[in-house]
Amino acid sequence: MLKKYIHCILIIMLCLQFCSLFAQSSKEPVILLKHNATIPQHGYIASIAWEEILKKYPSIDTSKFKVIAQSSKKEVVFQLEYLGKTEPQNLLLQVDLIPGQSQRYIIKHSPHLNFVSKTFCRYVPERKDDFAWENDKIAFRVYGKAIEGTKENANGIDVWVKRTDNLVINERYKRGDYHTDHGDGVDYYHVGLSLGAGNIAPLINDSIYFPKNYRTWKILDNGPIRSKFELTYEPWEVAGAEVSMTKTISIDAGSQLSSIAVTFSSATKDSLPVVVGIIKREGKGDHYFEKSKGIMTYWEPSDPIFGTTGVGCIFLEPVNSMQILKEHLLTKFTIKTNSTFSYLTGAAWERAKEITNAKSWYKYLNMQKTKLSTKVKAVIF
Repeated sequence: MLKKYIHCILIIMLCLQFCSLFAQSSKEPVILLKHNATIPQHGYIASIAWEEILKKYPSIDTSKFKVIAQSSKKEVVFQLEYLGKTEPQNLLLQVDLIPGQSQRYIIKHSPHLNFVSKTFCRYVPERKDDFAWENDKIAFRVYGKAIEGTKENANGIDVWVKRTDNLVINERYKRGDYHTDHGDGVDYYHVGLSLGAGNIAPLINDSIYFPKNYRTWKILDNGPIRSKFELTYEPWEVAGAEVSMTKTISIDAGSQLSSIAVTFSSATKDSLPVVVGIIKREGKGDHYFEKSKGIMTYWEPSDPIFGTTGVGCIFLEPVNSMQILKEHLLTKFTIKTNSTFSYLTGAAWERAKEITNAKSWYKYLNMQKTKLSTKVKAVIF
């Protein structure tokens, strides 16, 4: 009788242990986002290392899961970030950060909604090797090898202003008429042989050493909430030294700005004086240099047909100086070669009716600089 009783107890214990293990294996993972945001941040893109998720959820099906905000019970827009690799590197969540509050997000094994892509980038062979990128606020492009030596050649970053949340690059190239406003915006920003809207180049003895246009491209990620790509430039001569350059550019949904990470390489120079510049127009515009904060803004003179564009840059490294030189607003740095230098540059158009004057443009950039100090920690359980 006693043996039978002990046997029953052992069976019950084994059953309880099995049930416990089953419950643990079937438990839906929860991501807890802790942050130090001091101001509300709508549409913040939080990045969670994918390997940390796999530790808790090794059986996750990347083609069939969704993320639910625990507080609202609503589905969250996300993106698997590959960074050019074959396997996911990060999970990007587009969330709202509320000061003083941590938020929980539940990963569920279920198909997610069809997300509307808010970012996009592509190589444009049909338009002389352009490379263009955009989000739901603004669009940009740079120029490739095919346009060099022509009257259309340009060195800097071009801006395509928008007054629609829709992606417009493909439609504008298809029309072949992006200098006319068809109701969604227009390309009226003139670049020419300048730095345009925040390009970077070496500056030695007051001479800007422009590189040739980019030579190769690689898309690392492409939406729905972040697009990222890499451009390489062949070596060129900078005051007697050979220098080459690689840029990684990304744009997030909801932002007026692109992030640029640039590496100058040289076998003979350990450091390089460089400038990030914005082309200055004729006529009365408003500019603002804030060296201590690392902010350079320019509200252009109004165009009688197309209105006004604001261009601005945010810097993460200490600034040497800011000045107007060579028909540019310039911010100077001395950077190490063979290492990465990062900054943000972007634009806004008054006819989008969100940022409509120089004061609001500076306020926006100042707010974005503050948001860059936000730190988000993800705890997965």
